[in-house]
Amino acid sequence: MSAVIIDGKKIAADIRAGVAEKVKKLKENGVEPCLAVILVGENPASVSYVTGKRKALAEAGIADRSVNLPESTTEEGLLKIIDELNKDNDVDGILVQLPLPKHIDEDKVLLAIEPSKDVDGFHPVNVGNLMIGRKGFLPCTPHGIIVLLKTIGIETDGKHAVVIGRSNIVGKPVSMLLARKDVNCTVTICHTGTKNMAELTIQADIIVVASGRPHTLTKDMVKDGAVVIDVGVNRIPDSSKKSGFRLTGDCDFYDLVEKTSFITPVPGGVGPMTIAMLMQNTLESACARCLDYSC
Repeated sequence: MSAVIIDGKKIAADIRAGVAEKVKKLKENGVEPCLAVILVGENPASVSYVTGKRKALAEAGIADRSVNLPESTTEEGLLKIIDELNKDNDVDGILVQLPLPKHIDEDKVLLAIEPSKDVDGFHPVNVGNLMIGRKGFLPCTPHGIIVLLKTIGIETDGKHAVVIGRSNIVGKPVSMLLARKDVNCTVTICHTGTKNMAELTIQADIIVVASGRPHTLTKDMVKDGAVVIDVGVNRIPDSSKKSGFRLTGDCDFYDLVEKTSFITPVPGGVGPMTIAMLMQNTLESACARCLDYSC
């Protein structure tokens, strides 16, 4: 057996092309979708992520109201900028790139964003809507995972899904989405306190790995034909690379590819979907301003 390697880049590109087409029609109705991405400091990973998001905005035709702030920016100063963007009717979405400098309270900042502009889906109002199944912005990475599964035609109804990781960004929300009736999995959540993880993962039809640690999932932990979605992005030292490192996920990809039925690569799997769903959320927020046009 050799797995189908899920092409997240291709699926994400199709979604972004669809968003671009709808953005074009929105503009014809007098509404220009707009996203404000706020970056505080110069964390290399954050700068890279923001660069990718800004490129996607340009390709989709979405107005880019990005704000780059120095590391020394005060919490009060950041909150003032968010307040101004909340009140700006031309701004449809606000995203604060995490992590923030240690002197800024991330929870306070995320709470300051209006839920109707929280296109990251991190505000407690949107998290609550996710929990009870009400309409609201879904967090981009978990939503992207569900879209991946549906796009490639993975049967989920009644399947056993194991999620490794319980973060607020991926683990918890993707567990809730997998358990929703439109997906209908039975979900088990594993984490650092799980004593018998291999006994649980070996039963799984679908495994989502979001532990943030390489080699979390190995081939002896997976049954033949399982579907593996690897969310991890880890930098591993590699002297053969010009950068001095290579990217790897949370799974032992090359061992698992011979045992699974479908698997996502790193990079090129879940990552592109995250940005695609951010574009989709921004579009949907803009649609709320245009009563005569439906997204």
